Amino acid sequence: MHTSFCLLLTSILLVGQLRAAEQRQNAEKAPKTDIAALLKVQSAVQKLLPQVRPALVAIQTGGGTASGVIISPEGLLLTAAHVPNGPGKDMRIILEDGSVTTAKSLGMDKTTDAALAQLKKRDKPWPFVHLSREVVKAQPGEWCFALGHPGGYDKSRGPVLRVGKIVKQTANSLHTDCVLMGGDSGGPLFNFQGEVIGIHSQIWENRDQNVHVSMAPFLRSWEAMQKSQVIKTWGIGAGGYLGVATRMSDDAELEVADVIDGSPAQIAGIHAGDVIIGLNGNAMTDQPQFTATVRARAAGDTILLKLRNNGKERIVPVKLAQKPQEEGQ
Repeated sequence: MHTSFCLLLTSILLVGQLRAAEQRQNAEKAPKTDIAALLKVQSAVQKLLPQVRPALVAIQTGGGTASGVIISPEGLLLTAAHVPNGPGKDMRIILEDGSVTTAKSLGMDKTTDAALAQLKKRDKPWPFVHLSREVVKAQPGEWCFALGHPGGYDKSRGPVLRVGKIVKQTANSLHTDCVLMGGDSGGPLFNFQGEVIGIHSQIWENRDQNVHVSMAPFLRSWEAMQKSQVIKTWGIGAGGYLGVATRMSDDAELEVADVIDGSPAQIAGIHAGDVIIGLNGNAMTDQPQFTATVRARAAGDTILLKLRNNGKERIVPVKLAQKPQEEGQ
């Protein structure tokens, strides 16, 4: 009995040691929070915040509150189209220091919720930030931060900051995990270069479904919006039209699935089966990236597509046309 008891005890101890060793190995394999990386993110945001915050404004219109951002020394303002909901609307603007001025809404793209406004003229330049013209670079996984005045302007609290990542990119929008709240609409989403990459548009239920208008609609409709035009359909002031359908091949490459008859793509000699390698010198790796890049270009622009077929590469210039309808690219 004594010998059996000793063997049982030894077995129990060995099992315990093996489990402890296994737990240590699993702990070593488990992903660890990189504190140094997070501190680097914190430092970057702390450095950028004093530079960009003066360009953020609170907007009061129609009894509601919203946000906006100044993007030129002359006082051009980006916001969401649903904030003024029409051109020629007077808006009360509150600056970072609490001073009040006015702005008038200009044009807007109601299909994407993008809008421009113009601040009242003054003797000195307005504080402003730059917007990013590299729409394609706002990719999922990239760090970003959102500013806004949820609930309206509050001098004692100041603007509200949320740091997060891009989780999805579409042709006209960015989805992030920067939580939005009422009053944030029209406020800016920044990259870590301090450039505006989005304007807060929609607040959804899930934490990772906060929607921001990307810079693509602003860039392609800039002149129309400055002229106080309202874009209600893709056929007016929308992105340039190429006329191809794409798919991801079995080799995970971006491939032309179909070419629309009479389209700029067909005229330029693009064929189904062509693999799209690049556009204007930038590598193309998936459908959302390609669609966003094409739609950021205006009708009449010429793009250079790098294609491969049967092992041979070629560069094809294509002059984009006016988009005939919402579908296609």
